[in-house]
Order: sequence, then C-alpha cells, then structure tokens
Amino acid sequence: MKILLVEDDERIAAALTEALTDYHYVVDVASDGEQGFAFVQTFPYELLILDVMLPKLDGIGLCRKIRQYGYKMPVLMLTAKDTYHDKVTGLDVGADDYMVKPFDLKELLARIRALLRRGSADLTMLLECGDLQLNPNNYEVTYAGEVLHLTPKEYRILELLLRHRRTFSKSEIIDHLWSFTEPPNEETVKVHIRSLRQKLKNAGARQDLIETAYGLGYRLKY
Repeated sequence: MKILLVEDDERIAAALTEALTDYHYVVDVASDGEQGFAFVQTFPYELLILDVMLPKLDGIGLCRKIRQYGYKMPVLMLTAKDTYHDKVTGLDVGADDYMVKPFDLKELLARIRALLRRGSADLTMLLECGDLQLNPNNYEVTYAGEVLHLTPKEYRILELLLRHRRTFSKSEIIDHLWSFTEPPNEETVKVHIRSLRQKLKNAGARQDLIETAYGLGYRLKY
C-alpha cells in the first residue's frame, strides 16, 4: 500500500514515515499543499494523510481540490486544534477521518487500516492463482501448500500482480512500490522478478507463471 503524507513538520513527518514503513507501507512525503497535489496527480496512492496547517495550500484546501478533481482515495486529516468547527469543515470538504495531535500511534495505524478496508473491500481477501495463494492478513505466500520466503519487495510485486490481474510496466511497478525519494532503475525490477520467478519455480510453479509481455511489462498467467 502506498501512502502520501503531507506534513510540514519534519520531525513528525520523519517519525510517521518510519512507523508506517515498519508496517510495510510505502510512504511519500510532501511538505506543502501544492507539492502534495502535484504528487497526487503523478503517483498512485491508496491513502492520503494531510496536516491541516500547511504552507501554500492548507489541508482543507488540498482536500477540497483533490475531491474536486475526482480523486476517491481515503483522506485522514491531522490537526493541532481540537475544535468542532475544524472537524466539521474537514469532513465537509471530503475527509474520511480526523485525528488531533498529539495522537497515539497505535490508534493512527488502526484508523489507517480501517480506511484502507473501507476504500477497497477486498484488501483482506485471499488472493489466488491456481496453486498460488497470498494472504494479506499475515503476509504469507504459499504454492501448493509450501510457504515461500519472499523479500518485502518480492511480496509486494506478487501482490500487485495478483490483486489487479493486468500487465504492469517496470515504471508502473516502481510508481506503486517505491517511494518518490528512493526510485530504483528498471533493472532493479527485473532482478526482483527474476528472483521471484526462481522461488516460484523451486516450489513447483511453471516457469512462465509470471509472464513477460514484451514491450509492455509483466503479468500473471492464469
């Protein structure tokens, strides 16, 4: 899951990024509202976390603009002001949830999980392709009952292909699974795909389970 955090307090942004990364989320950070909107237009996100008090374009204005442009991903707003008016305004412009700083990290993570489930009802469903199974609830991947020991990026690539059942180019895989500050070159994606194919083959899968669509990218062969 890829999250955009729009927060101008570097200390809070760094702490949240570290915590979310520990829970297997990919996080991009924008330091003002205009940069946040540019990121939304450029990269795919499953969730936005917006501070209310932002330079250039505040969180209320950013949320309103995101909704006006038709973006549907869940939005969680953060504010230092615990006032009824701010909460109502945030929800009225399209925010899905609201938390007041300082907040409890466990509660924030629980709300993020709830919003992601609400945004996509199948996020916790078992994903299957023949004998291949991926369980998003415990991050376990099996083939014909045998557990595959995948790296985090191999797991995310496989989840992406299983969940969406379409062809992804190398650049699309990078956009979905790497943060803006750490994009690899496309050769890195090929290395991960090669390793993933080998682990699947060792478990008994056919060589072309992850199929190369030449000139287009990669897809699962059902």
